[in-house]
Amino acid sequence: MTPPSSLLSVRDLNVTFASREREVYAVNGVSFDVQPGETMVLLGESGSGKSVTLRSLMKLHPPKKTRYSGEIQFDGTSMLSCSERQLRRLRGAEISMIFQEPSTSLDPVYKVGVQISEMIVRHEGVSQTAALARAKDLLDLVRIPSAAERLNAYPHEMSGGMRQRVMIALALSCNPKLLLADEPTTALDATVQIQIILLLKQLQKELGLSVIFVTHDVGVAVEIGAKVAVMYAGQIVEYGKLRDVVRDPRHPYTQGLLSSTVHAGLRGKRLNAIPGAPPNLSSPLGICGFAPRCPHAHEACVQGVPEPRSPAPGHMSRCVLEDSRSPRSATAHSPK
Repeated sequence: MTPPSSLLSVRDLNVTFASREREVYAVNGVSFDVQPGETMVLLGESGSGKSVTLRSLMKLHPPKKTRYSGEIQFDGTSMLSCSERQLRRLRGAEISMIFQEPSTSLDPVYKVGVQISEMIVRHEGVSQTAALARAKDLLDLVRIPSAAERLNAYPHEMSGGMRQRVMIALALSCNPKLLLADEPTTALDATVQIQIILLLKQLQKELGLSVIFVTHDVGVAVEIGAKVAVMYAGQIVEYGKLRDVVRDPRHPYTQGLLSSTVHAGLRGKRLNAIPGAPPNLSSPLGICGFAPRCPHAHEACVQGVPEPRSPAPGHMSRCVLEDSRSPRSATAHSPK
């Protein structure tokens, strides 16, 4: 059951993609909670399962090729048990998403005002005139200049940063409780990235949204999140308050991510990149997924998938090193 204080509770989520050629075990035993008004970051390199996890929360994967197991409870509703009709009522109205690339997410043949107002009419049943007025207010909210004129613009007539702001306005159009942001700054230049991050933080505070933000960029994670879940090979390998994870990373993968991040102090020095490549997920993990790349790997790492350990209250690491490193370590079956 969902804890009373949790808006979203995910327990032992597994997502498998099946085709005639093979299966891909993309998400493996993911668990986390998001409270009302809380921001959580899913952090990890490409292929770690971040976006698959995010889209699974709304069941956006192709139904004929996707198998789900586990539990996703959103505001008292079991998302995995919902019919497609129930999901359509929730998507956009209660849970909304900002997709990674606005130029492919917005319809190129419709004006942005029409695209935003269509969502409002569908979920709130208001007139087209009222929906367009709210769409103009939303463009003002996301700091788009000359909002009334921009309602009549097509996506290709706007810059990348403006299109991303339109995507944010679209996602907020029906006052959702939970906002899912799938690497919304990846395709933008550094200056616009900062603007979008600051805008999302301000909107989250003003509107009281819960936010799950996906990124592979440690710098973006530090700016956005209060809580972080580090993903690797479809699992959460470290979880906790962002400041605790950054100051005292306990999993070797998290340590590798932080040490391979570019910063001013690295000028003239060689970047300490993580060697090797992520594992092939065409079969279930039978060992620690990071073991082949880990400088600290030993015999225990290949004798099964490590259970989560808790090196400190509210901090989880899925690493057998915790057994010898921290006397306070104790098995924690799900991060909270």
